[in-house]
Amino acid sequence: MALVDDLKEPLEVEERERRRFLALLGGGALGLASLGSTLLTLRFLWPPVEYEEESRFPLGRAESFTPNTVVAIPTHRVYVVRTDEGLYALSAVCTHLGCITRYDPAKRGISCPCHGSRFTEKGEVVGGPAPRPLHRLALLLEDGVVWVDTSKRVSTDALLRVA
Repeated sequence: MALVDDLKEPLEVEERERRRFLALLGGGALGLASLGSTLLTLRFLWPPVEYEEESRFPLGRAESFTPNTVVAIPTHRVYVVRTDEGLYALSAVCTHLGCITRYDPAKRGISCPCHGSRFTEKGEVVGGPAPRPLHRLALLLEDGVVWVDTSKRVSTDALLRVA
């Protein structure tokens, strides 16, 4: 088999056009790869930052809660329950798979629309697949204003006593 020297000059017009096309194609691919690599490097150096919502927020003055009521705060996924003795806060997140529960004032209970778990106003499980009661959240009283901290869980009998 004889070797063919296809790099010899002068090239035919058709061969020069083919080589020019392949050079442009290779250069374009290399340019796109360089641009992509540069963009990924910049994204790594300045990652997008997503801020979490505040875990601590004010609820209002203690006397603004009527005794024997439950107030749902859907934006923070919290229920605030006012009893004759005081206040407590419950997480609205179901302990089964994390769905957001709903308070039903007619039944005076909390239910999960996803899998049917039911809870009392104290957060105790009365039915469904939920393995644990709803979490009670820390309440604080500062200058007459009640604050809830959703990052801190407290015992199931914790109560903020208010007059």
